[in-house]
Amino acid sequence: MDQKWDRLRELLLQMQCAVIAYSGGVDSSLLLKAAADVLGPNIVAVTADSETYPPAELDEAQQFARSLGVRHRILQTAELSSEDFAANSPERCYFCKKELYGKLKQIADSEGFPFILDGSNLDDLKDYRPGNRAAGEFGVRSPLREAGFTKDDVRSCARMLNLPVWDKPSLACLSSRIPYGTRITPELLRTIQAAEDHLRVLGLRQVRVRHHGDTARIEIEQDDFKQLLAEDRHRKVVAGLKTLGYVYVCLDLEGYRTGSMNEGMKRVRSAECGVRSEKE
Repeated sequence: MDQKWDRLRELLLQMQCAVIAYSGGVDSSLLLKAAADVLGPNIVAVTADSETYPPAELDEAQQFARSLGVRHRILQTAELSSEDFAANSPERCYFCKKELYGKLKQIADSEGFPFILDGSNLDDLKDYRPGNRAAGEFGVRSPLREAGFTKDDVRSCARMLNLPVWDKPSLACLSSRIPYGTRITPELLRTIQAAEDHLRVLGLRQVRVRHHGDTARIEIEQDDFKQLLAEDRHRKVVAGLKTLGYVYVCLDLEGYRTGSMNEGMKRVRSAECGVRSEKE
């Protein structure tokens, strides 16, 4: 871990100055901490303010950036005004990141900074992430990945450094709860946010409510199943989600996992590969 941390700092020192895409999650927070230590005033942290992320996340990001004494800018983004994004194709994240990195490029150019950085780690390569293509188009670098950090490494290092976000639950854009092909609307995003807030009130931290029409599919850590089903808590969950318009409320027995909305697409691709192999 010490070697990876030292390597991360070396990479940043070589860059001399950079704009950092800072979401407030543990990955980008660790990156920002390292950059603040090494580069000081020669960085600008930029956080996107969007309908696709909970407002509380912006507040926490501001507090952490302030604690490090770094320059922090809030960037207003409007993903839903883009038909490419709102239509919610499997390339949705590409269009989102393309807009974000395009604006970060403008900030970097205005500052005279040659680098744009994000908080991606090695584990992010395991899932379908079309946003990586947009990162490549704008030359965005991922120092955590370059230094060999996995997600577990990030959390371990953040804990070692006593960062308040070290055990913060993973967060993803609210649009990731919606199946590809289902149009993304502000109303739908608010419904999903309200459903997840309802579960967090019960003390559940890592939560996803996947939206399948009139069905809410709940993903939580398997260790939290007993907590959800204890006494009459599950009845409160069902009642709360039904008031939001859901007819059916289901608990996914596989538990929380990143990218579960991509699983159907992976099966389709596997079947297509099988058909091609048979033809060959």
